[in-house]
Amino acid sequence: MKTFMGKNFLLETEVAKALYHNYAAKLPIIDYHCHVSPKEIAQDKQYSNITELWLGGDHYKWRAMRCCGVPEEYITGDASDYDKFKAWCASMPKLIGNPLYHWSHLELQRYFDCDLIINEQNCDEIWTICNEKLRTPEMSVRSIIKNSGVKALCTTDDPADTLEWHKMLAEDDSFDVQVLPAFRPDKGLNINRAGITEYMNKLSAVSGIEITDVDSLKLAYMQRLDAFAELGCKTADHGLDGYTAFGEASNYELTEILKKALASDGAAISDEELTKFKTEMMAFLASQYKVRGFVMQIHFGVLRNQNARMFKKLGPDTGFDTVGNYDMITPLSRLLDKMDADDKLPRTILYSINASDNAAVAALCGCFELSGDGKPKVMQGSAWWFSDNLDGMRRQMTELANLSAFGNFLGMLTDSRSFISYTRHEYFRRILCDLIGKWVENGEYPCDMDSLAQLVADICYNNTKDYFGFNIV
Repeated sequence: MKTFMGKNFLLETEVAKALYHNYAAKLPIIDYHCHVSPKEIAQDKQYSNITELWLGGDHYKWRAMRCCGVPEEYITGDASDYDKFKAWCASMPKLIGNPLYHWSHLELQRYFDCDLIINEQNCDEIWTICNEKLRTPEMSVRSIIKNSGVKALCTTDDPADTLEWHKMLAEDDSFDVQVLPAFRPDKGLNINRAGITEYMNKLSAVSGIEITDVDSLKLAYMQRLDAFAELGCKTADHGLDGYTAFGEASNYELTEILKKALASDGAAISDEELTKFKTEMMAFLASQYKVRGFVMQIHFGVLRNQNARMFKKLGPDTGFDTVGNYDMITPLSRLLDKMDADDKLPRTILYSINASDNAAVAALCGCFELSGDGKPKVMQGSAWWFSDNLDGMRRQMTELANLSAFGNFLGMLTDSRSFISYTRHEYFRRILCDLIGKWVENGEYPCDMDSLAQLVADICYNNTKDYFGFNIV
């Protein structure tokens, strides 16, 4: 029997152990998609207790606690931080097989030097150990990032953001980790949602361009793209929630749709009009990304905010989204083809939250990998959200290897709001090395350690650095 989460956790073969310990574990991290706060990095925030760091804003954990029957008072309610932490500890033994069980123990081991099992009996001791450690300088936000081996990270930022914290970080020579903005224009594309009029006014103000028609909207986006580029932006991200059709329209028709949206605050927009607007604006933005060398990321397959009562009470991103099973491959294929028609398709990464899409996404990527510069143009991203568990990662990587060039894979990202989620890269790297080790053990790939070490280094770090063009020494 192996020691619980010991040195060779998830590593079954000798090749896997050698690849992980001698190579993967030593590689730095590029976290090219996350949701951490640039403000907290700029201010080098120090957390007051483990609940604030571990449970604050983490809808993964909130959802798990609800699955364990924990009252909302101890999740997002008014209970004390200690009582919330105790409720989380009491939930943990029930989460066998859930990646949160592994992630949480990895975080406890790596950041707090604590090997205790997370449960109600150990709650008080863990609470004390963690809170004492959090008072030390090595647990400030910047120290956590540096000590995790992070070389660059990309936050998620709206075009209407002022980017003031990114400007502050860019001017701060005392912190040498690259903290770059990522362009996330979803709010401005979802013109059927309440608040779109106020949002466009905000975008007008920050860009200095009054938005009255689709041409002025495009100019406003171009101004913001330039502002992002000046701060080192390398990527844009789109969440295509519910995009299940493909439509085209003239600039005149798009202007009429936009005017209708602004006049009704989104209420008068039909599904067909929304589809046309999203398709055309996505194609426009993609062309602008290519000009600036941005990588476009597209996430899809999500059904958002499925509990109306809790959405009204708590708002979005609180643990009430789910996996959608609607067809995205057909409209996405037509969208990529529209972008590629004039050779304006930028480097692109596709992610589906639905694991049943893995093969279809990997195959679709192969239709547009015509870069000609030694790098594939369209790539499948890592297992995402409800799929970034032990089995989900193995399935996604196996499907990609079956249908594409696995050696070009871009590896892991945290997609997290927590500064101690970098252990997810360790989790991924252990799974990767174990998968490769088993292929070698089964005689499916030669046991050439130099070749295997290069493969692991590329997937964990080099491919991402080259694909996005990070300037890291």
